Amino acid sequence: MSQEILLAPIQGVTDSIFRNTFQKYFGGVDYLYSPYLRLDKDMQLKNSKIKDVLKENNEGVNLIPQIMTNNSEGFIFLSKFLSEQGYDHINWNLGCPFPMVTNKQLGSGLLPYPERINEILEESLSKNSVKVSIKMRLGLEDDMEIFKILPILNKYPISEIIIHPRTGKQMYKGHINTDIFGECLSLTDHKICYNGDINNLDRYDLLKTRFNSVDSWMLGRGLVSNPFLAAQIKGEEIQENKIEVFKKFHNELVQQYLNKLSGPSHLLSKMRVYWEYFALSFSNSHKVYKRVKKATSIEKYNIAVEQNCNQESWIA
Repeated sequence: MSQEILLAPIQGVTDSIFRNTFQKYFGGVDYLYSPYLRLDKDMQLKNSKIKDVLKENNEGVNLIPQIMTNNSEGFIFLSKFLSEQGYDHINWNLGCPFPMVTNKQLGSGLLPYPERINEILEESLSKNSVKVSIKMRLGLEDDMEIFKILPILNKYPISEIIIHPRTGKQMYKGHINTDIFGECLSLTDHKICYNGDINNLDRYDLLKTRFNSVDSWMLGRGLVSNPFLAAQIKGEEIQENKIEVFKKFHNELVQQYLNKLSGPSHLLSKMRVYWEYFALSFSNSHKVYKRVKKATSIEKYNIAVEQNCNQESWIA
């Protein structure tokens, strides 16, 4: 059974520049998901969000755009907009754990309201021309909430359910409830994808052995930290020196953001976010990140990156 690897959407991280550059240097990923599109109170989309999903900015990328809404009007509008952009598959976000989202009953904040989820799907899917998958958590505060939602989803032609086995309140910390994930597999006929804490090959192998009927895996933070991980899971041979490949990828990423962002301070802020992830694949990861964090100019940043790549080893 061939395994399907998906790149998770991470706000502020997996934008079109990252996705395109990642795809150029690393293999193993079948589909890449965009950070969510959400309408403002005037039913408008930010220009930056529109640009991020335009086909012309995602050439050669198998992109699945993600939407966030808590009403059928927003669902229908976003689905129609993305269909007009040439997409035949969208993903509905019922997983975002951040309080500024969940307090508005968006993302995982909608999970305590299964009747609303049912109403949105009932009203939207009949007017929808694209495939719909769902990314969700076990619940907002209660990890049993998913057991009320799966029977509802069984009524609808959902193409895939991506489950992160934590509650929204847990954010990305604490126990990941693989027992409940296992129970979910027998409660739906829909294709199920596992998402959460696949940070290395050993962790993937452990999960694959336990859930051998699952053939779809979404990687987020673990794949940004170690961009070779998807290829490693697929058993693809990595011929070149990993740090050399990483440097080429990193340098192109920097160049692309230099062309887009206004001024060095914005670039440094952006790259510090990436190094929170990248540092985890280097020896002395704390020191690696500290070098980058201390850099106050592009020149000092470049020196820090050279030190990281020349003085440390790739351990992922």
